[in-house]
Amino acid sequence: MSWTYHKAAFSLLVALFLVGVDHVQYATPGAGPEGALKLTSTAFQRDATIPKKHTCEGQDVSPPLNWNDPPTATKAFALIVDDPDAPGGTWVHWVLYDLQGDARSLPENLPKTNELTNGARQGRNDFAGIGYSGPCPPPGPAHRYFFKLDALDAKLDLSPGASKAEVEKAMKGHILREAHLVGRYGRGR
Repeated sequence: MSWTYHKAAFSLLVALFLVGVDHVQYATPGAGPEGALKLTSTAFQRDATIPKKHTCEGQDVSPPLNWNDPPTATKAFALIVDDPDAPGGTWVHWVLYDLQGDARSLPENLPKTNELTNGARQGRNDFAGIGYSGPCPPPGPAHRYFFKLDALDAKLDLSPGASKAEVEKAMKGHILREAHLVGRYGRGR
């Protein structure tokens, strides 16, 4: 067979792959016809340093978070914050769920209680506490902290104090959109 034939066949395979990748992008949470869900904070920009105030070296208060309009079928939100760069594996810093579907923000310094006045419930973090516990990496390179917000088509109705694994299991089949905000924090040697 000629070189031209192989080149044409390769081009066709590349085109089919790219079409398939485009299709997969729209099949994942956070994309699609209603638009992406975007999570932001006034405390830090995407991929920037999380201020010391929101870490174990500061006041250790939760940062303020904001998001745009979710899909119309949204009944609740869940938020998980974790550190995939922790030496022993992913470390969970915050688990929050059953936040009302009409919410568009969380204020700074949420109380570390099982249930909040807005009806949301908080789960256990890997510091053996309830609510937010900020970045506290060992000395060395900065770690990444993933703030993951899921718009859900139903409340999870889990008891307060649920683990990240319990929340993720309950969310299966209910995620309409997902948004991520990554911040970084490191401590000197």
